[in-house]
Parts: sequence; structure tokens; C-alpha cells
Amino acid sequence: MSTSDRTPETGEYDTSHSIAVRRFHRTHGMLPPAVESQDVQLLRCLRQLSQREKSIDKYIYLSGLRNTNVHLFYRLVTKHITDIAPLIYTPTVGDACLQWSHNYVQPEGLYLSYSDKGHIASILHNWPQHVEITVVTDGSRILGLGDLGINGMGIPVGKLALYIGCAGIRPEATLPLMLDLGTGNKELRDDPLYMGSRREKVSAQEEQEFMDEVMIALNEKWPGIVVQFEDFKNPFPALERYQQKYTCFNDDIQGTGAVVLAGIINVVKKSGVPVKEQRAVFMGAGSAGVGVAKQIVEFFIQEGLTERQARECFWLVDTKGLVTNDRGDQLAEHKIYFSRNDNTGKQYKNLAEVVDYVKPTILMGLSTIGGVFTPEILTKMRDWNKRPIIFPLSNPSANSECTFEDAMKYTNGTALFASGSPFPPVVHDGKSLQPGQGNNMYVFPGIGLGTILSKATVVTQSMIYASANALSTALSPSEVAEDWLYPEIARIRDVSVIVAMGVIRAAQEAGVDRETRIKGMNDEELEKWVRSKMYDPHGETQRVEKEVYSFIEDVAGKGGMRGSNL
Repeated sequence: MSTSDRTPETGEYDTSHSIAVRRFHRTHGMLPPAVESQDVQLLRCLRQLSQREKSIDKYIYLSGLRNTNVHLFYRLVTKHITDIAPLIYTPTVGDACLQWSHNYVQPEGLYLSYSDKGHIASILHNWPQHVEITVVTDGSRILGLGDLGINGMGIPVGKLALYIGCAGIRPEATLPLMLDLGTGNKELRDDPLYMGSRREKVSAQEEQEFMDEVMIALNEKWPGIVVQFEDFKNPFPALERYQQKYTCFNDDIQGTGAVVLAGIINVVKKSGVPVKEQRAVFMGAGSAGVGVAKQIVEFFIQEGLTERQARECFWLVDTKGLVTNDRGDQLAEHKIYFSRNDNTGKQYKNLAEVVDYVKPTILMGLSTIGGVFTPEILTKMRDWNKRPIIFPLSNPSANSECTFEDAMKYTNGTALFASGSPFPPVVHDGKSLQPGQGNNMYVFPGIGLGTILSKATVVTQSMIYASANALSTALSPSEVAEDWLYPEIARIRDVSVIVAMGVIRAAQEAGVDRETRIKGMNDEELEKWVRSKMYDPHGETQRVEKEVYSFIEDVAGKGGMRGSNL
């Protein structure tokens, strides 16, 4: 360490630092003189947040805080995760993406444009830190909002904030990455404030060639980097092309599937209906819907069904109705696995018809069609099932297939419910009922942490399945007693430890891990080791103080303090 000719980093402008540390960092005089406790810092942040009425204004404030005092930002996130998470990710991040170019203030993350083809490696060298994990998107399908081009950068930024806050991956080890491959959104291309390239979306072949260069360059720059794909309109090609070669996964397909599976593992037990008698209707047959269904198929197989028996428990519905072999249209490749051949030539053209035909035990929504689970459908679910399983998983809240209030109202409080977006509790028959939220943040931070710590060469399907199984065991006794499907968000860092341990064990069993020091650890030892590797923003001030004073003592002992400003 040296105190001369250095520019302070953003995390060093921290009012909790002592005067000696400020002198060392050359921030003395650049901060107000008071040395504040972390509690006082958080009090100021909460007051400043409360002065902003709109969620998007709170988001902008928090973005500024993250870029000026990263450790204070994450102290706020971890201390108040239940309140802050919806402001830095869903649902607020949707509005942030829609307004990204209009609200742009400062650089966040890295942008790679199609015009950079052939020079990607040199651009990556502009990034100053060593990276362990990146979230990458092309902005072509952001949440339920469609093609937002580079405005989708809010997704990698927000996602990585949750990796850091929920799983303790260090901030400087993360890279938000936007691929600017053009946009099919003409309104954006015509917007004078849009900051992406004003070209049509490149072809699938051009995208593949570009992605090949990106993946090679990322792994040459940072060998073993974990790459999480997010919000690609067609996520399957990249995942299928790279998952056996690089350390990568897709949260839309695998993360969503894992978090929903964890809920399904718990609700199937509560429903009292054996796996072989479950009938699942999915409204939405896109990449996320198919990914979720495949994860549940694997669970059903683990419970004793053959793959064919498990697959036949699912009926998928898209905009044209029930997905069948003889519907008359050319099915997208990812839909074929679940396409029905037992409809005896009859076509069911909408969700209501399919529900009447199947009489499902499970109703799953990944359609982004708000309110499609109508009162009539919910009432029928109640009539057919003692404990109907209802999962409206679309984001943001306006796109949810039904609200928690409606699910409880029309099933007379019997539904086993989980949503993708947050809903408030409701009172039914004098009892306060808490909605489950099948939020991907329960699994993807732990998947990332476990993959990094195990130094896995690839992310296997067994590691994804292990994350779901681990999450299903993470409920506390009181949460189980209160019929919760997912743990309290306030415990997310403990949950991420449990998930990471499951991922590490699965990596070890698959033989894809390279971290030899932990192979012989028992669970207690592994948990302690995992926790020791997690970034703790609340301990940063103490860590820096200790490091600086140790350096001062070391230099002083060597007689090297002449001319120091300490």
C-alpha cells in the first residue's frame, strides 16, 4: 500500500472511517469532519429515501449511492433487504429500464456493440477489476416489457446487486454486461435520447458469431468466469452451445425453474395429492415456462415416475391454445417436448377451455398476461382441489396472472400460492395470510456463490437441481408452522449459504469442482468456510481500519514514516 500519488476509490469516501484512515486514503478534508457510526449513516439514507415518493426516484437515489459509497449502499441493502430489494430489482427495475437512456447519469457496467466485433478482447481490457461473475443480456426480452435494447442494462446492474447483497460476492468481482446487437423496437431507434446503436437486430447467425467471440474473450481475460445469461428473447441457443464448454447458466430457464421447483417440492407435500396424480396446466409456453416444467419433471422422476409418466403430467398453453402435435402450426423447438398427442384431434383454444378439459391440481402462470387467472378459473380450482396450487409467476406485478387477494378470495383461502412479484398479506376469515414469492433471488445468488467457491468448470443440471432441493429445506420451524412456501426474505444471506452448499456438494459429486481444499470438509466446516468467503459490508470499516493501522505499524517499525501525512 502507498499513500502517495493515489486516487481514492468510491468506497473510501466513507464517513465511518477514522481520521487516520481518511489521511491514509487521501480523503481527509474531502469529507465532513464527523466520524459517524454505521447506524447514523443508515438513518440518513432511510430519511433521504422516504423523501422520495416515486419508486423510480428511490431507484435513482440508490444508484447514486452505490456509485459514490459502495459499502454504505450494501450495508443499506443487507440491513433492509425486504424494503430495498423491490427498489433495486423487480418491480422497480422495469421502470428503470424503460427510462434508462432518459435517466442516464454515469457509466455502469460494460457495453459491447456489434460494431466492436473483432475487437472485443481489447475492450474487455478496459475493465479495471478482476471479475468472477458477469450477468449478460442483449436486452431483447426484458421482463414482460419486450425488446428494450441497451436500456436493458438495468437488469445486469440490478441482478449483480443481489448477488452481492444476498450472497456476499464482492462488488469489484462483478461485471454488468450489455450486448448491443441492435433492437427491433422502432420507437427506441427513433428516440433522440436512446443511447444504443440505431440498427435492426442482427440475424441469429450474426449473433452466434458475436457470442462466440464474447465467450472466448471473457474466458481468456478471466479464466473460469461465471457467466449468467439473462433476458434473451431466445435463450436456448446460447445455453445449449456453451453450457458444456464454459461455466455458465441461464437464470430465466434454470433459476426460475429451480425456485419454482423448491416451492413445488413443498406444496406437493402440503396438497396431499401424490405426484403421479398431479396435473399441471402452464399458461405460458416460452423459455421460462418450459424451463420450469422441465425442472418439475426431474422432481417427479426423483419421486418414482418414469420420464414419460412425468412429462404427461403437463399441459402447456400458449397464445394459440393447448400445445398439441396436430394443432396445425409449426411449434417452436422448445415446445415439442411437452406437446400433447392425446387430444384425439380436438383443439383447446384458450386457458379456460384447457382448464375445463384437464381439471388441474397445479395452475402455473408464466405468460405476462395480467389477470388471465380469472375468478371463474380460480373458483373451479377450489371446487376440484382441497388445496389448489396456484403460481402466477409473471413480472412485474401488473403482468401477474392473478393477485394474492383474488387467489385467496376465490379459493376461500385454500390455495397454496406463490407469485413472481411481491403482494401484500391479506386477511381471510380473521387470519392474516402471507403470500409466497417465488423470486429467483432465493437461488441465483447461491448458485453463483457456490459455483465460484467450488471453482466449477461447468454448471451442471445436478447443481441447479441441488439449489432447488436446498432451498426447499431452508424454511425455519416457524415458517413451516405458518404454512410458508419460501423463507422470509430478511434471511436471504443465510438461505444463500444453504443453497451455495448444495451447489458445492453437487459440483463435487459431478466431479466438476477444482477447489481441493474443501473436498474433505463436513457440512459444519463447509458452512463456516463459505461464510468466511462472503463479503460483509458491515465489517468493511473495521477491516480497513485494521489493514491501515497494521500497515502504519509495519512501516513505522521499518523507519519509513518520514514525510507521511498520517
